[in-house]
Amino acid sequence: MAHQGGKAFGILKNKQESELMEINNQYLQSGDWDDVEELELKLESYKNQFIEYDENNSGDIDIMELKRMMEKLGQAKTHLELKKMIAEVDTNDSGTIHYHEFLTMMLGKKNSILKIILMFEEKKKEKELPKGLPPKRALTDLP
Repeated sequence: MAHQGGKAFGILKNKQESELMEINNQYLQSGDWDDVEELELKLESYKNQFIEYDENNSGDIDIMELKRMMEKLGQAKTHLELKKMIAEVDTNDSGTIHYHEFLTMMLGKKNSILKIILMFEEKKKEKELPKGLPPKRALTDLP
């Protein structure tokens, strides 16, 4: 059995990235999402998230990839919970989450379990804890 080498994997990864960038451009040009603040930044962030979790670069996040994604985020789920999470966003009944479905979920008004978890994780990353000693405070500073 031939094993896929690093070069082939790199080509596959680049192909997927350019396909996802093309989809991002469609979202930017469609006008449907013009009311979303910082749309271009969000699309770039979602593309990177999707690539990270689409481990086999198939263009879809399947149930096992979703399972590993939830485990990485410290949110382990049962098989039934994972199936429900996919069903919430799977508009074409493929049993997987395609990038279009992922973007519609992340940009849309409707909340899904997966969207809430991913948004929560993004917020956790943003908060950088202050470094160094806490500032000196007097009793008069207390409320």
